Amino acid sequence: MRAVIQKVSRAHVDVISADTRTTVGEIHSGFVVLLGVSHEDTETDARYIAEKTAHLRIFEDENGKLNLSLKDTGGSVLLISQFTLYADARSGRRPSFSNAAKPEQARKLYKRVADLLRSQGIQVQTGQFQTHMKIDLCNDGPVTILLDSHKIL
Repeated sequence: MRAVIQKVSRAHVDVISADTRTTVGEIHSGFVVLLGVSHEDTETDARYIAEKTAHLRIFEDENGKLNLSLKDTGGSVLLISQFTLYADARSGRRPSFSNAAKPEQARKLYKRVADLLRSQGIQVQTGQFQTHMKIDLCNDGPVTILLDSHKIL
């Protein structure tokens, strides 16, 4: 499982369909988390990503050091499913997405990550699975972190 975590001062996600644009998730201070699920991922990967996200210390403390987590600051998460994090563009010009999970598996693990974050007291807003979305965010820092549950030591 891969997560791109961006520290933001605000963010919202809109779903685009026909001539309508509807906001489905919105947060103030916190993280936008773009989440990719591979066909190899399990509950263990979901737990790893949720735990790391909840406790990642990338907010400034009183001394200006990146030393506080979402749990410390009361920040929120805007969680967006993004299968393209498993794109393989090493050969040719069109990326392959064969490492991404099928929608049924990805949806289940995506929801699991959201539930695990909520169980830790974190407010979670989400995009809408398998839809065209527009994400508007204001990076704070900027601070962007990449987590990969298959590259843990």
